[in-house]
Amino acid sequence: MGSSSDKKRKSAEDTTLQIKKKKVDSEKSSKSPKFINVGVVKRPQYAPPVVAATSGLALSSSIQFQAYATPADKTSKRKKNGAPAQELLLHSANHRTMDYTAREDRTGDSSDPYLKHYIGIFNPQTAEVEIVEARKTVLRGTVRSQKAVDEAMEEKTQKQQMMAMRNELGEAFGTKKAKKAIRDVTENAITSQKVGQSELVMMDAIKTATKDMSTKEDLQAAVDNARPVPRGNFDAKEIADVYVPSQIIGSEVLNAIPVMDWQESVKNLEDIQVPSRFVAKRVSNVASSDDAVHRLRVLRYLLFVIIFWNATSQGRERGTRSIGKRDKLREVMAPAPEIVIENIRRKFSDGGVMRKTHVDLLMTHCCAFAAIIDGFKVNTIDLREDLKLEQKQLNQYFIEIGARVKQQKVADKMENFAILQLPLQFPKIRLPARKR
Repeated sequence: MGSSSDKKRKSAEDTTLQIKKKKVDSEKSSKSPKFINVGVVKRPQYAPPVVAATSGLALSSSIQFQAYATPADKTSKRKKNGAPAQELLLHSANHRTMDYTAREDRTGDSSDPYLKHYIGIFNPQTAEVEIVEARKTVLRGTVRSQKAVDEAMEEKTQKQQMMAMRNELGEAFGTKKAKKAIRDVTENAITSQKVGQSELVMMDAIKTATKDMSTKEDLQAAVDNARPVPRGNFDAKEIADVYVPSQIIGSEVLNAIPVMDWQESVKNLEDIQVPSRFVAKRVSNVASSDDAVHRLRVLRYLLFVIIFWNATSQGRERGTRSIGKRDKLREVMAPAPEIVIENIRRKFSDGGVMRKTHVDLLMTHCCAFAAIIDGFKVNTIDLREDLKLEQKQLNQYFIEIGARVKQQKVADKMENFAILQLPLQFPKIRLPARKR
């Protein structure tokens, strides 16, 4: 009994010593060695490590490869330089649509036949580095072709046989129209058969790349939002609610426009001298109409805009216009209040310069105000003379606000009329024609 208990005690002590020894060894091994020994270069004949260059490929780590060894070319000069006698090839077909093949890179034989690749394997326990010669390979990917089953290609149903016989009879005895129909069916069948796996992969890639691309409707909406036109309610049910003067000009600015002198002149049958043919021909009718004050303010704001435009001069940069100083604007636009002058100046210029966007915006505002004054049907001749534009230019500005331009005969003479009615017709974007 005593001997057995001594053995048990001895085994317990040994176990404790072993545990302590393992802890000490692990502590020693965790410390970095002071010296590292480099071993002899190894050249394995079977299953050597591989260095693969995946140019242009995003390879998943789950792809597994099968290794193959093919006899190298007997005339190759690399065998004389110590190169392996066998060429290594790796192949994988794990991907759903792609085949991957890695071949040894032998393109640099003529430039540097002695170039080799090595891999160092460090053992932290023995502080040794094992140098192993590796094979340099280049990985390529190809789309796997869809292989048709031989049995499916050989089988022909009775319906297909009857169709083939009917086509043969049509080609032999049919009319020109029937022969053309048979050729079209044959061409469509050939085209559909040519669509293989590679084409399907390409079509999927194109679909993925273009899923977020803007449609024609999105492009048209972007063009409409960027078009230099007055602010409007383009979802309105009535044409009078599309371009509202209080929203375009601003209620405070519109109410500040004086019209009392015009009303008194019209009431006393006095002439009103203004530098605008459009305004001069319409001021009397507007002053005697319903809601005369509101319409007279819109008409006078249009007059101030026309005066502002005629007071500009050619700018330093090409396609720009320079506006006069504030004192000059106050003089030519009198009796316009300061708030009206600043509203026009800030709306249609930037830093004293009118660029093409400002010019287009001013012209479309004039077209919208003219349509409101004339009951949404404008004879454009007077406005054309005031703005000093060609008829084609003025027509385009009316089209920009959604109007239709038509010619009508007035007193044995053709005149251009701009009609603003629902639904508005804005210019459509023009897509380039497809090449045939």
